[in-house]
Amino acid sequence: MNILITGIHGFVGSNLVLSLKDHHVLYGLDIIAPMKEGVATTFSWKDIETTAFPMQKLPQFDAIVHLAGKAHDTKNQSAAQVYFDINTGLTQKIFDFFLESRAKKFIFFSSVKAAADSVVGDVLREDVKPIPVGPYGESKIAAENYIKEHFILSTTSPYGYSSSGEEENGRYSGKQVYILRPCMIHGPGNKGNLNLLYNVVKKGIPWPLGDFENKRSFTSIDNLCYVVEGLLTKNVASGIYHMGDDEALSTNELIALMCEAMGKEPHIWKMNKKMMESCAGLGTLLHLPLNTERLRKLTENYVVSNEKIKAALGIERMPVRAADGIMKTILSFSN
Repeated sequence: MNILITGIHGFVGSNLVLSLKDHHVLYGLDIIAPMKEGVATTFSWKDIETTAFPMQKLPQFDAIVHLAGKAHDTKNQSAAQVYFDINTGLTQKIFDFFLESRAKKFIFFSSVKAAADSVVGDVLREDVKPIPVGPYGESKIAAENYIKEHFILSTTSPYGYSSSGEEENGRYSGKQVYILRPCMIHGPGNKGNLNLLYNVVKKGIPWPLGDFENKRSFTSIDNLCYVVEGLLTKNVASGIYHMGDDEALSTNELIALMCEAMGKEPHIWKMNKKMMESCAGLGTLLHLPLNTERLRKLTENYVVSNEKIKAALGIERMPVRAADGIMKTILSFSN
């Protein structure tokens, strides 16, 4: 297949190149366009936005994977427009190109944050009514809505899109569109929140919130690449799919894995929940680092179901266990 990947120089894009380059011809689209091993050509957004180089002059693609976006979530509404310009605006532009092109498959990388900032109930599934909080999630759901307005994904449910409905899409029949909502992606080379926690543990600082047995879902980059290749090569119905590893892990389990990787004993203090909540409440009043909102973020459950994507791909389990994927990421921090 000829595949166009936007945001190809990012963490996910670079890993997709490694995963796909041996069996497909890859092209890139990014804000920078240096040569990349395994990529035939990388185009610049700046280039294709000029009248001298319209998108219609690009090579013919079989599939488009749209990764380009602005992450690093913030509640700062003054910065909101940047998120909408990139996460929504670029998606509109590349999706319009897809609809007019000969490409048959389009994968848009959204986020679980487009569905919910916090999980109500046990598990976050695709049929949830989206209630994003902050410009990151709001700009992602706006991009999703644009796609749904221009391509009928299903008429079976107002939120759980699942059918490919060729006759409903008229001249766009034969095309398949996937909105992928991964939870926190990690892997070697990614310096995210896991790295922050790792540095705390490395310094021997005790974790005082051991009394909170929260569970969170993560997405190993290896599992993510496996799913993307499955969507590209299998006949999977268009729709919205949540993405995460099979097992959810607690912060206590993460710390234990980090200590195992470092050959250290974990220092997990099970301070009384009520006392910690009172301290956080006081921190809110006094504008201290530990406040009620931060405590909630550190201890809340955020479990994401991957049952729909596994059923669509015809698999029972993801290829990489959550603990194994986390350990691989943790070991990379010391390199």
